[in-house]
Amino acid sequence: MELKKATENDFDRLTEFYRNVILHTENIEIYAKWVYGQHPTDEMIMRYINENTMYFCEKDGTIISAVTVTPFQGEDYHNTKWSVTAADNEVSVVHILCVDPQLQKQGIARKTMGHVIEMSKKMGKKAVRLDALSCNTPAHHLYNSLGFEKRGQQRWYADNVGWTDFFLFEFVM
Repeated sequence: MELKKATENDFDRLTEFYRNVILHTENIEIYAKWVYGQHPTDEMIMRYINENTMYFCEKDGTIISAVTVTPFQGEDYHNTKWSVTAADNEVSVVHILCVDPQLQKQGIARKTMGHVIEMSKKMGKKAVRLDALSCNTPAHHLYNSLGFEKRGQQRWYADNVGWTDFFLFEFVM
């Protein structure tokens, strides 16, 4: 399983993939609370593609997982007590990770995140960071099992959930 960088040619496949994930993932309304058009959006996916930060894995020509990995953190990550001091451009940040609902619980998210960690190491990053809704316990278990540590909690606004709590996780290289 290889992590491929998305191009504009992959846009339609990726938007269809995210819509399928949202429609068919059990309990998505409880854990991730994604609503296509609010989070994620077509504009968000195209922006990530244009910024060269959108990736996916496929099997037999079908997307089985997707993720965005930005090579920097935003200002909203500054108020967290991280275990490693790093400038914004010294970390990778994971966004909108998901797996085909028919293939969940088969280690695909784990392998995808393994690729993200290896890619970040090759880029010379000090850490990989991410946020997850406080209610997204399946994601918390995944990140903890990969060696990420919960480093804080922030209350942020998101179109799909309004004001809500997010847990912030960090994997130190």
